[in-house]
Parts: sequence; structure tokens; C-alpha cells
Amino acid sequence: MRDMYSPGCTSGATGLSGTGIMGDPWSLRMGDMKTLSLVKGDQYYCFRYEVGQESKVLDALVEMVHKKQCNFDWFDAAILSHQLGRHLAKELKAYMPKKVA
Repeated sequence: MRDMYSPGCTSGATGLSGTGIMGDPWSLRMGDMKTLSLVKGDQYYCFRYEVGQESKVLDALVEMVHKKQCNFDWFDAAILSHQLGRHLAKELKAYMPKKVA
């Protein structure tokens, strides 16, 4: 797994990777990998992570906010953390018992 990357911004958060290429702004699921993405003006932020590494994603978001060279703020982090929460909710829903008819 590679480190997270965004144009002009890098993070050493292990277990995360990303690209600086324009693309789909919606979250995607890829096997055991999850993707969070955000389009902000001409910037594209993409975080790919393995299920179970959500705390590292949150750490990377905080690190990005604190980097002065990044145009990434707390609102952006909130949007991506909301996407993360939706992913977790879907995972938990899969473990809930099915209603018996």
C-alpha cells in the first residue's frame, strides 16, 4: 500500500493511498478497499484505505488540515469523515440480523 497523495500535499499515513487526478466525486467500494473522494475547485482529494483502517484515515485528514501548503480545511475533513461514517454504517448493517417474515 502506498502513502496518501494529493496535489501539493503529502501525508505519511501508512495504509492510505490516493491520486491527484480528476474523477468521480462519490465514494466507491472496491473489494476490501474503500475510497473517499472530494472535488474542491480544481483539486481532487482521494483516500483509499483498507476496511479496519478508518482511524488512520481520520489521522490523515487531521494532518492534511494542519499542512499550510494544502488548500484542505476542517469543512473538507468533515465531508470526508461523513463519507467514512456512511461506509461504516453499511458495514454494520450487513451484520444485523434479517427480519424473519
